[in-house]
Order: sequence, then structure tokens, then C-alpha cells
Amino acid sequence: MMTLEGMQAPDFSLPNESGDTVSLQDFAGEKYVVLYFYPKDATPGCTTEACDFRDAHESFGKLNAVVLGVSPDSGASHEKFIGKHDLPFSLLVDESHSVSEKYGVWKLKNNFGKEYMGIERSTFLIDPTGTVVKEWRKVKVQGHIEEALHTLEQLTNS
Repeated sequence: MMTLEGMQAPDFSLPNESGDTVSLQDFAGEKYVVLYFYPKDATPGCTTEACDFRDAHESFGKLNAVVLGVSPDSGASHEKFIGKHDLPFSLLVDESHSVSEKYGVWKLKNNFGKEYMGIERSTFLIDPTGTVVKEWRKVKVQGHIEEALHTLEQLTNS
């Protein structure tokens, strides 16, 4: 299994829900980036995860971190999802799954006997130098955001 921990994060530029381009470079030298990949807008697990990130958004902000979600959904879908759940962060459109592939999260999945390609729920914590300092793969939503926040606290207080 591919690991990115300790390596330079793969660079990306993707449109967000408003069609504005968001790049990893936008935060270079300034902020931590919590980059989370999720399978699909408005599905139960993804909604819970997004709302957990929303609820912890202020805490991430205090630790100089920006949260960005990535899925293959369209900008219109992201916009609706953000509006419905009052999400205070951008969701990036990776319809070609090129960035998901760079991060090694575009996988063959199996659901009720049906095989298809999709995103394996994963989160990457990238420091201001662009290094992946922590990665979580095959994320279980329950307790994940607290763990990510705790890891960030340890990094910023050391």
C-alpha cells in the first residue's frame, strides 16, 4: 500500500463548489491543510463526516489549518451539499479523479457484490512546507475528526 507520510504532498489545483480554483500552493508557507477525500455528497457517512468537520471547523482554524473536502461530485452537487449542511469550508471537484489517484485513494470497491471504482475515505494532514505529516486511510467516520484535531494540536504545540 502506498504511503505519503513524510513525503511532499502531491500538488493539486481543482475547482471548488463556486468554480474557483483551489491549489495546494495557495496555503504554502502559511497553513496546515486537512485534505479529506470522501466518496459522495449527501450520503450518510459522508454527511456525518462533513458535519463533524463543520462542528470542529473553529478548532482547526485556531490551529492554523484549513479543511478541504474532495470527491468526484460536480460543483453543483457540492454547492447543494454545503448549503444544506452549512459547511464553512470548500469542497473540491475531482470529476476526473486525477488528484484522488495521485493520493492513492481511487480504489476498486465492492458494495453488495458490485465492483466499481471509487474513493476510499481518507484524510491527509499537510504541513505549511507541503509535507504530508499524517495520513489516515480507510477512515471510519466515528471519532476521526477528533483524532485529526488531536494530531494537529500535538504538531502545533510541539
